[in-house]
Amino acid sequence: MAVLCYCLSLTPSLLPRAWWLQGLAAGVSAAVGYGVGALLETLARLLLRWAGVRIRPRVRRTLWTALGGLGAAAVVTVTVWSVRWEDQVRRAVTLPPHIVWWQWALVPFVAAFVATLLLLAARTVRLGTRLAAHAFDALVPRPAAYATGVVLAAFVIVGVVQGFLLNAALDAIESTASLADQGTAEGVHQPGPRTLSGSPESAAHWDTLGAQGRNFVGTATTRADIAAFTGRPAEDPVRVYVGLRSADTLGERAALAVRELERTGGFSRRILAVMGTTGTGWINDQGSKPLEYMWGGDTAMVAMQYSYLPSWVSALTEDEAAGTGRALFDAVYAKWRTLPAGSRPRLLVYGESLGSFSVESALNGSLPTLVAETGGALFVGPTYDNPLWKSVTAQRRPGSPEWRPVVDDGAHVRFAQVPADYGIPAAPWGEPRAVYLQNGSDPVVWWSPALAFHRPDWLDRPRARDVSPAMQWYPLLTFWQVACDLAGADSVPDGFGHRYGTLPTSACALPCAGSAARWPRRWRRGPRRW
Repeated sequence: MAVLCYCLSLTPSLLPRAWWLQGLAAGVSAAVGYGVGALLETLARLLLRWAGVRIRPRVRRTLWTALGGLGAAAVVTVTVWSVRWEDQVRRAVTLPPHIVWWQWALVPFVAAFVATLLLLAARTVRLGTRLAAHAFDALVPRPAAYATGVVLAAFVIVGVVQGFLLNAALDAIESTASLADQGTAEGVHQPGPRTLSGSPESAAHWDTLGAQGRNFVGTATTRADIAAFTGRPAEDPVRVYVGLRSADTLGERAALAVRELERTGGFSRRILAVMGTTGTGWINDQGSKPLEYMWGGDTAMVAMQYSYLPSWVSALTEDEAAGTGRALFDAVYAKWRTLPAGSRPRLLVYGESLGSFSVESALNGSLPTLVAETGGALFVGPTYDNPLWKSVTAQRRPGSPEWRPVVDDGAHVRFAQVPADYGIPAAPWGEPRAVYLQNGSDPVVWWSPALAFHRPDWLDRPRARDVSPAMQWYPLLTFWQVACDLAGADSVPDGFGHRYGTLPTSACALPCAGSAARWPRRWRRGPRRW
């Protein structure tokens, strides 16, 4: 079973892997297979003993020798063959086949080392359980003694892992992230225009915005940038950002964001966009700048930080992301509703990765709410736990693939990886428009606990163009493989994995300031210009 699980772990997954990551994945898989095999062996021994069957030592040795030879041959053969599988995955994400043979040859040795460590840890736990059981054997019946030993061992393991290893690791990560959040990137300086948070007139002070907040307002687009690009007069865009240190409570931070919008004149702009941030508070320039160029700077964007931890750590405490998204959107929407209907800005929402989860949570995971309360939405690389994403994907038209679902004939929501996908289905696309950008090979989108025991629909035919046709689903193993893919989700070219790059999405997904015929000629050059 250990050899079998090792071999299956080398089969294609969503993304190519480094040799050391493949070795780690294979080692954990082999250890899991060994555990399953040990359990089956125990059951087989009991069954043979009950049936009165006894295998002669000579036969046993012969079988073990044959199994050892077959196992070694299988490890070598599959490891060599896996280079071909890895090349298929690399080609699917437009990477050239380039595997260093001597590095890939180390995979079985790394796997053996990892599996051995895990096996030693498991046997140490087993030894501790037996010692504890023997200690209680004189006091209580043997079954109760062993049950007590198991409970005691489980208590100690949970205490050590959670109370010592996990907490210590999280404390170290939090300490490092906190220091990074207090820094400022090179070349980023406090802004002067009153249209930006962190400026001298702002109530959200520069030193409270966090590193990503300072990046967001300190690198803001200027009217000169926009005018030079479009050849038309422009305005300085409004960018409002409230950091974790800008106010004490979540409600106070949301209220401060609204006051900042009022101070900067954000509610008088033609476009008002509520932006969801990732774990560190980051907002992708490729999600913010195009909107400002499209509307000549007559835009306002507002965002709030909910953490300074990386998204993969912040995801463990999703309540912070959801609560911040709801507080910000509700506060902005409450003020927006008080404005005269004819002079309100168009209210848009945007989020990438964990930021999309934050914004979707503000909309109660409801498509009717999104249609009724917003004027457009762009969600990039959603997580498996996004409530609205799960809802609309489950409602897709029969026959449409999970990776490119068709919902309500594309009346309001469409899914895309490349610009041509906006034409699917060939039906009228009404207003407001909501777009999900999701790559077929993005493990952030497809990884979920359900993957451990249920074959996912996104592996059905037809598959996304960037998913290897040789990828198969195996219980537990595919869950672990895709989890390992998360580590390399950003190590691929734009348009694959969790990298969405510069795509002409804003012109298609969000309302435009005029028809393409009226845009400057250099604007109409297409995706390359974007």
